Amino acid sequence: MLDAVTEAEFPTYVVSIYATVGERFSRPIVTGTSVIAFKYKDDIMMAADCLASYGSLARFRNEKRLMAVGETTLLGVSGGMSDFQHMQHTLESLLTQAYDMDDGQKLGTKSAYKCISNIMYNRRTKFDPLWNSYVMGGLDNGQKVLGYVDLYGKTYQSATIATGFGGHLAQPILRRRLEGREDELSEEEAVHILNECMRVLFYRDARSLNKLRRAKVTAQGVEISEPYMLETNWGFAESITGYGS
Repeated sequence: MLDAVTEAEFPTYVVSIYATVGERFSRPIVTGTSVIAFKYKDDIMMAADCLASYGSLARFRNEKRLMAVGETTLLGVSGGMSDFQHMQHTLESLLTQAYDMDDGQKLGTKSAYKCISNIMYNRRTKFDPLWNSYVMGGLDNGQKVLGYVDLYGKTYQSATIATGFGGHLAQPILRRRLEGREDELSEEEAVHILNECMRVLFYRDARSLNKLRRAKVTAQGVEISEPYMLETNWGFAESITGYGS
């Protein structure tokens, strides 16, 4: 078939081929891994590392996978970074539209959560999903809200949420340390638990990094920290059979 393509037609032919591939594409290339979030005392805390992997290559090491949505809502993402950028643009358009209405109403956490779940379910029904898992937390009329949405549009709310490998490795730690204590846990202890979870993920998840951002939602608004490095110690690995061989 390529032999029948003239030199003048070749650029158009290549574009058409890649357009067809793009329409059938069904796997994200640049991806982010786990997001950890939980409720504590009066607020919500969330963290994600700064790595976006290009396949198995630790390519982009300063990505921001946490974003503020309005004044009291926080969003974290796992999965395809390009699809996350699409969602960012969509949410920013909604916030701009709400601002332009100038009716005193703001996009609250519950409304934003419902909006994202509807977008994800709509794309799923078109067999063109956004390849992400989202964690959304915030304060809505003084009530703590923490929910999860996957690429199928399935949702649930909980006091502790972890996506990706975090669902297997960090969630047991969160449940053991937090269950039944959400309303009495101090911020200092919450930070310690969060760092412990992210450290375990760095040790066990090949697509993670010990450089992360931490965020919290309070009555005063959303605070997202600058990237910081976790202290790690690989000395324990020498006792593992097969390490280094």
